[in-house]
Amino acid sequence: MAEQKGRKAAPLTRLKVLRTERLTPHMIRIVAGGEGLATFTPNAFTDAYVKVTFRVPGVEYTEPLDLRQVRAELPREQWPKTRTYTVRSYDPGAGELVLDFVHHGDEGLAGPWAAAAKPGDELLLAGPGGGYAPGDEADWHLLVGDESALPAIAASLEAIPPGSPVRAVILVEDAAEELPLPTKGDAQITWVHRASGGDVAETVRGLQWHDGVVQAFVHGEAGFVRELRTYLLGDRAVRRDLLSISGYWRVGKDDEAWREEKAAERARENA
Repeated sequence: MAEQKGRKAAPLTRLKVLRTERLTPHMIRIVAGGEGLATFTPNAFTDAYVKVTFRVPGVEYTEPLDLRQVRAELPREQWPKTRTYTVRSYDPGAGELVLDFVHHGDEGLAGPWAAAAKPGDELLLAGPGGGYAPGDEADWHLLVGDESALPAIAASLEAIPPGSPVRAVILVEDAAEELPLPTKGDAQITWVHRASGGDVAETVRGLQWHDGVVQAFVHGEAGFVRELRTYLLGDRAVRRDLLSISGYWRVGKDDEAWREEKAAERARENA
């Protein structure tokens, strides 16, 4: 999508990979830092996200890289690609920003990059954005997602008020993809396994519903997100202002195609 007239591209933060860690067979942690981290301004959201920028191999860009200039001067196929990732953690004292990447082999862009990343490699990103954090108004919390939402769910569990009831339903491939999820909340975490036919939406519908006001975070593949939007707003009458819900991706679509599809859906809704 071209830049809107008069709209400036977000400035890029230039980091260096400090180290990498294979958390599970399909989850890779990238710890980045360097002098460029001084330009990173965190926010208070537990779903804080950044737009990671990947240069197109073989294309020479004017430095420092300016996406607005690139989009004005180069054909679209030479524009750097962007992928959205949640900030798993940010430690200004240690000078470290952590991102977790899902890796499913050689397909895709960000996963293979993370698998091959080594100390000293460049990491360009813009942001952060965000819109959700556990609040004190809720009597209990519901967190639902798949691997793409797991970093935000993990960060949210760490921020849950002490003793506050929280139910989390998380879809991963199998038991090998489960991660420790520390929290001070009164948490019940349900892992759903894709390899054995687990269904996130069905699992959520089968939960014992707590009394009181719920704050919910539901993110991941667009199919189950759409099902749960109807269920939570309709059957469970969850307050819209306490529901953060969005499809991060859709099966069979790369990031560019999914963004275009979402934009088209929003245009139809607003027509």
